[in-house]
Amino acid sequence: MTDDADFSARELRAMDVAGRAGRLAAMLGEAEVDALLVTNLTNIRYLTGFTGSAALLLVTPGGLTFVTDGRYGQQATEQLAAAGVAAAIEVDNLKQREIVTAAVAAGGVARLGLEAQAVTWAAQRTYDETWFPDIELVPTTSLVEGLRLVKDDGEIDRIGAACAIADAALGAVRHRLAGQPTEIEFGLELDSAMRHLGAEDVSFETIVASGANGALPHHRPAHRIIVEGDLVVIDFGALVDGYHSDMTRTVTVGEPTPTQARMYDVVIEAQAAGVAAVAAGVEAKDVDEACRAVIEAAGWGEAFLHSTGHGVGLDIHEAPRVARTSTATLVDRCVVTVEPGVYLPEHGGVRIEDTVVVTPDGCRPITLTHKSAAV
Repeated sequence: MTDDADFSARELRAMDVAGRAGRLAAMLGEAEVDALLVTNLTNIRYLTGFTGSAALLLVTPGGLTFVTDGRYGQQATEQLAAAGVAAAIEVDNLKQREIVTAAVAAGGVARLGLEAQAVTWAAQRTYDETWFPDIELVPTTSLVEGLRLVKDDGEIDRIGAACAIADAALGAVRHRLAGQPTEIEFGLELDSAMRHLGAEDVSFETIVASGANGALPHHRPAHRIIVEGDLVVIDFGALVDGYHSDMTRTVTVGEPTPTQARMYDVVIEAQAAGVAAVAAGVEAKDVDEACRAVIEAAGWGEAFLHSTGHGVGLDIHEAPRVARTSTATLVDRCVVTVEPGVYLPEHGGVRIEDTVVVTPDGCRPITLTHKSAAV
């Protein structure tokens, strides 16, 4: 791998971080709350640019109150300033409750929204009994996540850069599958290649599943040696400036059996049907159905063990769900995966996955590695 293959210096357009909290504040009335206490750290990062591990963010129509501890005072000041986010930044290790409750009182808040999907039962009891005994606490769902659905140019650039790193990394190490590495060894080489190409981290624990292990959709790499006759499922991603990529390719080592070859052909057809079904305004469950119909017609409906896809962004799995039970509708500029699979313990597994950007009339794949099964 040469230096000119390094993606870390790629020009990425700026993200509109500064405008996000204002859009959220404008939604508070519809949610029937006077303010929102944001405790999900990924949502705080989205709204402010802060990347630390401890923070609270109070969002009111009048502005933001950002609270963190002494470890992150300078970092918070610098990161919020860099993102153009105006907030009252409070740094204290012991009096965070007092700071937040004072800001709530100063804002005349009668109904305070909490993020229902991020607040534990124990935390809710603490907020209700100790922090805000005289305030009505209101569970809210997906206020920030709804904003996160639609990616701006900078976000799409970062996801695209992460996808490009993953593409290049697999291209650099794919030939090693013919050399009988263990699953763990190949996974480490792939992870290292992504790091060398500029990824700040991997998106999730890389899946390398060979032979019978391939029939386990989320198999963790083991010491099994990859040998002639294996199908090898490789599911992996890179992280760039907090944004994830996600891609799966299945490779055959040597000549596949007739059943393995048919599995591969069916999944390729199913995945293409799913990608073709993606467009703004399409119900997410219809994308799942497009994939599932192909696999069911082949007689392997019971061997498609999971949903078809998910959103990708600051989280590796985020809205919208692309599943037969999903109630979501795809929107322009959301980013989703399409990843059908067939899993037969006696033959292995096949999964093919692309990450795509939804457009008004279809989608644009941003994982570009070829889908040939050959090493």
